[in-house]
Amino acid sequence: MCPQIRIADGLRTQSAERLLTTAGAIINGLTGNVSFPSPSVDLKTLQAAVDDLNAALAAQLIGGPPATAEKRNKQEALIVLLRRLRRYVEDSCGNDLSVLLSSGFQAAVTTRVRSPLANPSILNIRFGNSTELVLKVTPIAHAKCYEVRSAVVGEGNTPGPWQSAGLFTSTRLMTISGLTPGTTYMFQVRAVGGSTRYSDWSNPVSRMCA
Repeated sequence: MCPQIRIADGLRTQSAERLLTTAGAIINGLTGNVSFPSPSVDLKTLQAAVDDLNAALAAQLIGGPPATAEKRNKQEALIVLLRRLRRYVEDSCGNDLSVLLSSGFQAAVTTRVRSPLANPSILNIRFGNSTELVLKVTPIAHAKCYEVRSAVVGEGNTPGPWQSAGLFTSTRLMTISGLTPGTTYMFQVRAVGGSTRYSDWSNPVSRMCA
């Protein structure tokens, strides 16, 4: 499942002037936007809050401390409306970044780096019981387990369809059972875990089951 796209907040860190610019962009983005047909805040109400803050900013220049307090109240009222709209847009954008951005809101920036797991290697394959082969694989940091797949090797050393051979937590003893003696099998392994879930498959290694 893809991570849910979120909208940047930071509204309380914006100056009143910057907040007015933000609100204006959102009004423009949501007006007539078919992706957001029923905003949780009526856009006329939002525009009225923008006008109120504009008026309070002008009054602050000559009104002293009471006018400054009124400006803060109007700024907070606008923030409350924008946060209600933010939740609506997040829920209605279908986790589509382009749709979200069309609303006038900005997406939150993530600094999380996706770190793929390193590729394991098959060090050797030894005989187990008559229908078994045992793989030894290089351990990979941060792997939770390892997935093995196998294929029967046909003419021209060509592998047939790949089949899952199981998940293993030990890299020293990966016992693959139910094999046919006298048949050559090709194996690959990949690490499971990390932010990308899987590493790439290892280089293939072949061995005949005794």
